[in-house]
Amino acid sequence: MTDSQAAPPFRLAYVPGVTPTKWLRIWEERLPDVPLTLVAVPAAEGVQVLNGGSADAGLVRLPVDRTSLSAIPLYTETTVVVLPKEHAMTTATEVTVGDLADELVLHPLDDTLEWETPPGLPAKERPGSTADAVELVAAGVGLLVVPQSLARLHHRRDLTYRPVVDAPQSQVALAWPQEETTDLVEEFIGIVRGRTVNSSRGRAPAAAEPKQQPKQKQKQAATGGKRQQSTGGGRTGGRPRSGSRSSGTGKREKPRRRS
Repeated sequence: MTDSQAAPPFRLAYVPGVTPTKWLRIWEERLPDVPLTLVAVPAAEGVQVLNGGSADAGLVRLPVDRTSLSAIPLYTETTVVVLPKEHAMTTATEVTVGDLADELVLHPLDDTLEWETPPGLPAKERPGSTADAVELVAAGVGLLVVPQSLARLHHRRDLTYRPVVDAPQSQVALAWPQEETTDLVEEFIGIVRGRTVNSSRGRAPAAAEPKQQPKQKQKQAATGGKRQQSTGGGRTGGRPRSGSRSSGTGKREKPRRRS
């Protein structure tokens, strides 16, 4: 196949914190002739990228606009609070929203959690991004509540995190334009749902090899399923009855007189 005939790539958008590596590896194994291009987008722009046609599908955070996009929820993340390692709250294995009431909690503009009322004391200004908020936490300005994957993405040696058991959670989903449910989109849906290559909605299964019959059935098939008859006595596979002698005429011989 020449460069001019090469298949166009499948474009997969993904937001910060989502790791598509494992699905990319499966795609390369199943569709080696179709390149998959990753498109990194800010959390707030995932829907715009899909609606604008800049990606064929995307790993985004819910909610999304269901009037234009189809979406399949994949998993829900643990919510954590990011804090300095010397903070007193690190002595706990988990915290609650109530534990944050007296703490200054940063609320960045790209926050991915759906809060009715953000926890803690509000900062004078909202950081422009989660990355900026993490820098402020490291500087001792306040704390930050985010999905665990974002805490790992912006990991620093001087920071740690603890689960917030009663905080809202972020749900990651595969989304794509409703009018563009192509065969390649279906292929990727099968991959993220764990379908095997031979599943009913996956690629065409390989032809099954005919099963070999057991030796006993093979022998019966070769002989027509019947036993061979004996060449000796007229009964099937039988032996002459005890006490009778065969004389060719089928009659018994008279006993000879003693002299």
